[in-house]
Amino acid sequence: MATSEAHKDELRSFWSPSDSVFIAEVPDLPGCMAHGRSPTEAAAEAEVAIGLWIDSAREFGQRVPAPRSSRAFA
Repeated sequence: MATSEAHKDELRSFWSPSDSVFIAEVPDLPGCMAHGRSPTEAAAEAEVAIGLWIDSAREFGQRVPAPRSSRAFA
C-alpha cells in the first residue's frame, strides 16, 4: 500500500452532529475522507484513507493530483 508520507494533503476537519463523529476530508482527493471520535483520530484515519485512495487511483490508471494548499501564508 502507498503511504501518504510523501503526499502532504490539506485536511479539513469538522464535527458531524448526525453521525456524532469528527470527519476529516481531503479536498484534493475527491471522495477521500475518514472519521474518528476526535479530530486527531479522524486525521490519523484520513492518512490511511489517502494511501488507499492513491493505491486505487494508480491501480485504475487515474491521475493522482499533486497536493496543493488553499491557504496563502505571508
